[in-house]
Amino acid sequence: MIFRTKTSRAARPALRQVRTTAALRPLRHRLDPARVEEIPFRTSDGFRLGLTRVDTGDSGRPAVLLLHGHTASADMFLQPETRNLVDVLLDEGYEPWLLDWRGSCRLPYNETGRRYTYDDVALYDIPEAVAHIRGRIGDDRPLFVVAHCIGSLSLSLSMTAGLVPGLAGVVSQGVFLTPKLAGRTSLRMSVAGELLKKRIDHIPVDFRKAGLRSKYTPLFALASRKASCPDPTCQILHNSAWGTGASLFVHENLSETTHDRLAELLGPAPLWILPHLRRIELARSVVRWHDTDHRYRALPPNALDAAGSIDTPVLLLSGSENGLWLDSQKLCHQVLAHRQPQLDVSYTEIPGYGHLDTFLGRGAALDVFGHILDFLGERR
Repeated sequence: MIFRTKTSRAARPALRQVRTTAALRPLRHRLDPARVEEIPFRTSDGFRLGLTRVDTGDSGRPAVLLLHGHTASADMFLQPETRNLVDVLLDEGYEPWLLDWRGSCRLPYNETGRRYTYDDVALYDIPEAVAHIRGRIGDDRPLFVVAHCIGSLSLSLSMTAGLVPGLAGVVSQGVFLTPKLAGRTSLRMSVAGELLKKRIDHIPVDFRKAGLRSKYTPLFALASRKASCPDPTCQILHNSAWGTGASLFVHENLSETTHDRLAELLGPAPLWILPHLRRIELARSVVRWHDTDHRYRALPPNALDAAGSIDTPVLLLSGSENGLWLDSQKLCHQVLAHRQPQLDVSYTEIPGYGHLDTFLGRGAALDVFGHILDFLGERR
């Protein structure tokens, strides 16, 4: 059913509304607000980010920094409708820290404002957040990182550059040093990026905000082909992954409430990031984008070639049904075992899970988080 609304002929509404300030959208959670500390945080290159600490009242707990994927946010670790990762970490004696890096949908940068590459995330966002946490907790307490998707990919670049030394352990979910996409996903990413870059600068996920008569309607229509779910947001994420033909989760693993919140949990995907992502995928390694700018010389040209400098244990985690990065983590484990056998790297596959549902799934606390806790517990 289509609902019509009256509009004034004198003032034609804009096709889209975007935020023009770096104000963070509030987090949704069920924690005591007095325990949630929002820390003003700005990187040295001038980006305002979000850094959140959950106060446990125990200054001796090991700290765990949580890194979301691109277009997601710290909300993915705090879902009030399920037993989430922050709940589990608190119960097991850890102090959670959550970083909304510049790709967060709580920030406006994917839709408007200054552009960036994953080099910026690896050089500024992650190392400076780690340094800030270290300044708060000291050098004696263990600091772990649990990273998802592009947050994990960017972290791998920071780690091989030696910018985040002394971590007690890293859990990488989805992709780490050896990104691998399906052939059709890579092809669509390349072709669509070239065809659409002059018309749009990002792909939205909320059809209600885009509008039926917007320039994004053909993308939503394409995503709806052979879709089993009638929700347009689910179609463009589960059935198409922003038009790439990939899938971000196993549909049955999401609760009804989480499914209804998809447009809040995942935001627009910027098209101007595609050149760096294409270069990374074609290389099957995390490669630096900026080759001539001296500011980025601290980052290795190819993170896989510099993997020998990793100084912390790593758990590579992936769902068996990952419809976006396929078996990238299994490949990474095999490559590192062959090229860098001295590294402490392990691989765990979660049966029946996709990509996002390893954190957002209604059963993730039972099926996934135990693997994370076992890894952290052995090294705390």
